[in-house]
Amino acid sequence: MNDSTATVSTLKQQVHAFAEERDWLQFHSPKNLSMALAAESGELMEHFLWTDSPASHERAADAKRRADIEDELADIVIYALEFANVTGIDLASAIEAKMAQNAAKYPVEKAKGRSDKYTEL
Repeated sequence: MNDSTATVSTLKQQVHAFAEERDWLQFHSPKNLSMALAAESGELMEHFLWTDSPASHERAADAKRRADIEDELADIVIYALEFANVTGIDLASAIEAKMAQNAAKYPVEKAKGRSDKYTEL
């Protein structure tokens, strides 16, 4: 399976089945899963701590670090998918709605090439 063939639904089912088989659903509250997401995000950030933007691209491409970076990103996505499972959030719908909100906040003609917050455009 890869990004071209996987569906969000399939990934959600796989993550949920993995947790269910291990009787971990008892631990998967929204609180615990949100905290796990934050912890894993911090672990991903550690790979880029104290680097500038160009160096962060180099680190992400570095074969020695790549597997660890992929593992941390996978952990984040797994916890996000399980959070969606536990809370009944349709992730594709939530992403589509958020992208529409972002498009309204950051119209191309104002935001293109700028990193300013929408309130400063």
